[in-house]
Amino acid sequence: MISEPLSYMNRFIWFLPAAFLVIVVMLYPAIYTFVLTFYQMNLANSLQAEFAGLDNIFRLALDSRFRGTLWTTTLFTTLSVSIEFAAGLLLALAVDTWIRGRGALRTILLVPWTLPTAVIAVLWGWIFNDQYGILNSLLMRFGLISEPISWLGGTSTAIAAIVIADAWKTIPFVFVVLLAGLQSVPHDLYEAVEIDGGGPWAKFKLITWPLLARFVFVAIIFRIIQAFSIFDLVYVMTGGGPGGSTETLSVYAYQTMMRYLDFGYAAALATATVTVLALTAVTLYWLVLRRNEDLF
Repeated sequence: MISEPLSYMNRFIWFLPAAFLVIVVMLYPAIYTFVLTFYQMNLANSLQAEFAGLDNIFRLALDSRFRGTLWTTTLFTTLSVSIEFAAGLLLALAVDTWIRGRGALRTILLVPWTLPTAVIAVLWGWIFNDQYGILNSLLMRFGLISEPISWLGGTSTAIAAIVIADAWKTIPFVFVVLLAGLQSVPHDLYEAVEIDGGGPWAKFKLITWPLLARFVFVAIIFRIIQAFSIFDLVYVMTGGGPGGSTETLSVYAYQTMMRYLDFGYAAALATATVTVLALTAVTLYWLVLRRNEDLF
């Protein structure tokens, strides 16, 4: 029989590779970025770091560009996640009633999600191109517009274009998560509601939505994190333009670090992004999960 200390030692040894990976890939960069927030780079002295205290934090509060990118990122996240959740939920509710073809449809819908975001950005950049894009061609062919529209050249149409591209790619993710949640709901509960005279709305309100809350939380929080930190889609499609109308926090942080070599302020931007996401996650936890925790 293996002794108890030896058993614990074996578990610890098996745990070491995962712990090392988490520390090297996630924990160390996060701590280093947070520490770098309190430093500034001295460009005259070979990029030597100098302690700056809370200067970068105060700079955030006074930076109008930061406020603009924060608003743009929030708007993009709200529009994108709302569209993805609504479409994903409707698809999941529809497919959940299917007996045949559910697996095949789920596989087909996952194709956009499996494609790299940079490839999706190039694809939709071609679609929205004002000179040779297929969207303008179809709209002109059906007589809906008289001349090509510069979708990526207008402040309002550019943000709409990247929202559509992001939604097209990520609706399948929300769909698959919510469909898994729907398939875990016991059908006996629906029969009980039917016996009591409840209709489709009563089933959704009393059974589906409360038992789906955990899956809703997972889908929404994952999508908020990904949408709020979006970089590659925006950078490839618009580069943050026109006139900074689609510049997100990630693009701003990238420009600050790579173009201006201001690593301390770029770290402050990253820290601010993580802080906003953490507050959002806590808020969603209380709104979505805590209200239905008695059912879990």
